[in-house]
Amino acid sequence: PMPSQETARGVLWAFVPFVTLGYGTPFSFFYAAVRRGSWGLGATAAGYGAGSAAVLTMLGSGDPVLTVLSSFMAILLWIAGTGHAFAIRSSVFPREGARNRRNQHAIEVAKYRRSLREEARALAAEDPALAHELRIGRPDVPRTYDDGGLVDVNHAPPEILAALPGMTPEIVERVVSRRDEQGGFVSAEEMAVDADIPPDVLPQMADFTIFLN
Repeated sequence: PMPSQETARGVLWAFVPFVTLGYGTPFSFFYAAVRRGSWGLGATAAGYGAGSAAVLTMLGSGDPVLTVLSSFMAILLWIAGTGHAFAIRSSVFPREGARNRRNQHAIEVAKYRRSLREEARALAAEDPALAHELRIGRPDVPRTYDDGGLVDVNHAPPEILAALPGMTPEIVERVVSRRDEQGGFVSAEEMAVDADIPPDVLPQMADFTIFLN
């Protein structure tokens, strides 16, 4: 699977101390402290900053001994900063859990199915004959058009109506009875009035219903 954006950002962040020879370590850890709201990481950033400042000060002193010592410290800070960054990368940029990915996928699928229902309704309003030919709202018959789970209340059999959210056997019986008596409904609101559907049930099923003549 492709790495998540958080994982990719974490790897790039951890490489900052390495590619900057350790001098970017204080800034890298300061960013981590702000991102995680951690005083501990803030103190670590300050420590790396003090170490880098000491190295630069000794390098500028002109003293050969201090120059050698500063070079040793610079290498030590470079290695330590890089290793430290990679060690805590997963806590600064935690990976997205599998459950979160599944939930996000489920949300995306649900939104996509909703868009299919909206497209099918628009098509049915523009060309009812084509809607019948495509069997929109008829999951009980063979078809190739995906309407996102719509149910044509005026033509679907009782067992399909029973699968609508909030439907009970009693409501299905009333809907079918009134449908047969008056030849169908024109809207969910009319169905709710004529079939005595409880107000709290109608919103549950309205998103999945269509009423073709």
